[in-house]
Order: sequence, then structure tokens, then C-alpha cells
Amino acid sequence: MKNNYPFFWILLISFAGFFSSCKEKEISPASDPFEGLVWEQVEQETRSSTVHMMMWQGDPLINAYMKDYVAPTLLDRYGITLQVSSGQGKDIVNHALSEIEAGQKKGAIDMVWINGETFFQLKQIQALKGKFTKLLPNSKYIDWDNPFIKYDFQQEIDGMECPWGNVQLSFIYDQNRTPTPPASFEALEDFIRQNPGKVTIPSEFTGMTILKSWLIALAGQGTLDGAFDEEKYKKYSAVLWTKLRELKPFLWKEGQSVPNNLAQVHQLFSAGELVLTYSNNDAEVENKVKQGIFPASARSFVPDPGTIQNSHYLSILQNAPNYKAALVVINFLISPEAQLEKAKADVWGDGTVLKTSLLPEEMRSKFDALANREYALNRASIQSKAFAELAPEYMIRLYEDYRTQFLEQ
Repeated sequence: MKNNYPFFWILLISFAGFFSSCKEKEISPASDPFEGLVWEQVEQETRSSTVHMMMWQGDPLINAYMKDYVAPTLLDRYGITLQVSSGQGKDIVNHALSEIEAGQKKGAIDMVWINGETFFQLKQIQALKGKFTKLLPNSKYIDWDNPFIKYDFQQEIDGMECPWGNVQLSFIYDQNRTPTPPASFEALEDFIRQNPGKVTIPSEFTGMTILKSWLIALAGQGTLDGAFDEEKYKKYSAVLWTKLRELKPFLWKEGQSVPNNLAQVHQLFSAGELVLTYSNNDAEVENKVKQGIFPASARSFVPDPGTIQNSHYLSILQNAPNYKAALVVINFLISPEAQLEKAKADVWGDGTVLKTSLLPEEMRSKFDALANREYALNRASIQSKAFAELAPEYMIRLYEDYRTQFLEQ
């Protein structure tokens, strides 16, 4: 089941050229919708509001966190009803683009959960509301000095998106079935050959993060930092595609078909058909074991020389009808209590974006208590293997080239 996702990006880039032909417009104070807002008034004015949020809904624990914890708390505390709809990356950009083309002054979505490549595309079509993070009272707790939070795919977030969670790509194996997982990306090649039909790379966000991490490993950490470099991409991706094509006969279904969602990879791993699965959340193995999806012998690892660590963000669309209420929602989502709840392994296990040393002692001790993991590697032990995200064009190109340089070969 091959993914048509890459074709969207080609179409979208052509549209983006039209909307950004004169370069992106800077938000001027006069046109800034957040200028002069007073937080206490924002909270008062937005009671009885409804906020529509679009986000990825591919994990039942994440969905439960939003439905059973976030939504009831927002309604009880702020009088705000949160309505969540399913959509990620291409869906969000396509939605925003269609509303822009239709000239809709008030859209259907207020806020979105995004990563760097979507942030890049939304900026290209001028679909973001503006700079709002300094307005949020809880932003004082965010670890703004952390480059894995401060930058999104090498881009300054410039107040236009708010960090929500921080994670690192990890590989997951069953230590009873696979006592010695591959220690590095180089060792992964032999591992795939020694386990024919037991490894795959999905054609979605996590799969592209695996390929980006492998690309960085081939190029050397830091080589691809900064703006997208066509020559460097061609040079190192050529090596990557050659390796993958050589490995193709040894991959699941001989590389003729790849999963287009991570849930299927998890299912195949749980069923014993695959010996590896993956997660962009380095703590996910914890909640999957506790849900009974993975066996208790499942463990995580990070191959040498490392994998990508990144943050995911919340932003407000340009034509959001309830953008002030969206501010209240975002402020709650980055509050110490909401971040703590989200960080619990049996709730979500998402890494916090807060600098815990800034928190009151009682709250800080609660975060410290979450540091010890039973099935996943401790975050501190993998920090030295954290790669910075690359510029968004690398991911866009990987989506397309995975199809043309690997799947169709």
C-alpha cells in the first residue's frame, strides 16, 4: 500500500509559489491581532466559546488525553468547549489553502498541532495568525534556551507557534526475540540482511524521520545544518537510496509495499511479523507495554550515532474565528499541570517543553519522579545522541524520493 502523500507536496509547492511570490509579509504592529490584548480580559471574553482544533488522532492514549482530561478541564475552568477534528500535515495545509482560495474571512479551524514542515508550508501561504506566544502567561516556564525547542526544523518560531512537546526518535525491539538489536545505522544494514522480511520503513512522518536520521549519520552530524543545500542533499541521499535499494529484497514484502501509518508497523511488530518498530516519542514503548499492545519484553534503543530530537507545536490559523479562546486553550496545554499529566507514561508519555527548574518545588518534584522509565531508555541517557532537525525541504524531498528512488525501483 503505497502512499500518495508526496504528490501533494509537489502540488502544494506550486500553489505556494503564487501566494509567496513577493516573499512572506512581516506582521506589522498595526495589523497584529494580538496587539494590546490583556490576558484577564481575554479569559473573561472567551467564556462560552467553542474552539475547533485539528490534530493527528492516530493514538488512542493521545485522543483520551484530549477527550477525558483536556476538554473537561477547559469547560469546567474556562467555560470553553474544545472540538477536535482529525488531520495532520497535508490535511491542515490543504484545509488552510482551500479557505484562502475561497476568500473565507472566518474559517472552520482555530488552532492546529503541527511540526516543522507544516509550519514552513503554512508560512509560505500566509496562513498563520501572527505572533502570540509572549501573551501566554505560562510561556514563562518554557525552556526557550533549548535549541530543540527554540527552533523548529531550523526555523525561528518567531512567536507564531507554541512548543507543546519534545521527543526523540527511538527504535523498539523485543529483547526475548532479538537479544542484540543493531547498535548503529551501519549495523542496521547487516541486521536487515540477517532478518529477511522482518524490517520495514513506513512512508509517513516517522519513516521520514528515520530516513533523515540515517541521512545525518551518513553525512556527519552538523553537515546538513542550516538552509537546505541541494548539492549536499543529492550527494548524501544518493548514498542512502543506493543502500536501501540493495537492502530491498531483504525488507518486509521485499520492499514492494510499505505501511503508510505507524499503527500498522506496531501491529506487525506485536504479531511477530516484524522485529523492529519505531516511535518519534522516546517514551512510547512505556505506554504501549502498559496498554498490552507490546509485550513486557519490549525495549527501546537509539542507534549510533543518533536520531532526531524535535518538538511539536500549536499554532493559530489566520482566519480563526475564535483566536482569543484558542490562546486560552494553548496556555492551558503548556501549563505545568497539563504538561505533567501528558508526560505520564500511562497517559501519553510526551516529553515536556517546560524548564522544570523554573517550576515551584512541589511541581518540579513531580516531574522528577517521571524520569525513571521501566521499558524505555531514560531521556538523559540518549540526549548525547540527539540530532537537530533539518530544514523542512529535506523532509519534503525525502517523501518524494522515497517513492521515486526506492518504492518504484
